[in-house]
Amino acid sequence: MKKPKLIALDSKVESGEKNHAFYREIEADILARTLWGEARGEGSAGMQAVACVILNRAAESALRGRMWWGNNIVQICQKPYQFSCWNRSDPNFRKLQDVDEGDLYFATALRIARRAIMGAIKDPTGGATHYHANGAAPYWARGETKTAEIGRHIFYRIV
Repeated sequence: MKKPKLIALDSKVESGEKNHAFYREIEADILARTLWGEARGEGSAGMQAVACVILNRAAESALRGRMWWGNNIVQICQKPYQFSCWNRSDPNFRKLQDVDEGDLYFATALRIARRAIMGAIKDPTGGATHYHANGAAPYWARGETKTAEIGRHIFYRIV
């Protein structure tokens, strides 16, 4: 049996493009899992709204240099206690690990995530950086003005 021959890449650019594409797929997957975990019961409009909250946070971080909630989509989605589906104690956490494109809602979330990353969705939240379910009353929402109400979520811009 002949040993495989290892060949170095000719160009750093080619390697950089591959790494960028790989990171974009990880970013899309994590964003999609967040959308699925947080808003699969809200349909496409609800998942799109949550995607916009995450993108608005990323844009605010870029504008200010950095923010406590993270500086990119992956950090923002997985910041502890920001999106409950990533909390290990949340019942959605285990489901989040196992879902794949065979689930119609996850396939939809992945499509929305990819479009969001490309900048191809319109923000229906009025620039929101936060949201909560309409049955909740979190301390941080006291005195804040809502920017939108989409499905069962209420949105706010707090920076």
